[in-house]
Amino acid sequence: MRFYKYHGLGNDYIVLNPDDIGSQLSESSISLICHRNFGIGSDGILFGPFSTPEGDFSLQIFNPDGSEAEKSGNGLRIFSRYLWDMGMVTEEPFNIVTKGGIVKSRVTSKGKNVSVDMGMVSFESKVIPVNGPSREVINEIITIGGEDLVFCAATIGNPHCVFLRDEISEVEAKKWGPVVENDSRFPNRVNVQFMKILDRSNIQIEIWERGAGYTLASGSSSSAAAAVAYRLGLCDSHITVHMPGGSLQIKVAENLSIFMSGPVTKVAEGNIFPEMFN
Repeated sequence: MRFYKYHGLGNDYIVLNPDDIGSQLSESSISLICHRNFGIGSDGILFGPFSTPEGDFSLQIFNPDGSEAEKSGNGLRIFSRYLWDMGMVTEEPFNIVTKGGIVKSRVTSKGKNVSVDMGMVSFESKVIPVNGPSREVINEIITIGGEDLVFCAATIGNPHCVFLRDEISEVEAKKWGPVVENDSRFPNRVNVQFMKILDRSNIQIEIWERGAGYTLASGSSSSAAAAVAYRLGLCDSHITVHMPGGSLQIKVAENLSIFMSGPVTKVAEGNIFPEMFN
């Protein structure tokens, strides 16, 4: 089984081409491949490309727990770099079809940088989804460990819960992230970001990803957090999102469409031997 491994600011994914596999991936196989002791180790698997009638590239994104994600910003940038490395695309923009919608991607700097039009952010509860009456989920309260925390929920094809904090930390993300991810108000679970506003052009986030856990960087999390900062009037439209693994550039349009740009690094390629699955 041929594999290709990349990372986007420390958020690492393994690309598996269906033509090399010959079958669908099981949840147990996905979990084993992503395991950092018994497998290759990664924050997820990018399974594609599949062809579409329109000639676009279709992609499935899997979390380490075997669940399928609707969209991943870093995953899309990494998959775009893979397509570039395989000679399937040039510097001309191209479309990628995901469970969370179609995005337009472009590879530049000889593959080292990728820009993605992530689509439009929505704060509507029925779209995200968030249980309860139909509304924009802005500045609501969730009580964790006896403390009331203010959050905004949003979707950019996958669900996010963003907490605005004076200070953020890895410890806080690991402590509260899994609790919020599985809170009953989020029927499809949720990705969690703890956000600190640095100035009108810079924010800092710590991330707990649904189905993956604590991660060093996330493109969709950066997009959602930047959209929240813009929607609350705390930042302007061009925002640098700082994460433990590095920074992404986010542009938020007036209609809350998100344009994301950042680096991708190729790590390795090789073969996974059948013995691993024993």
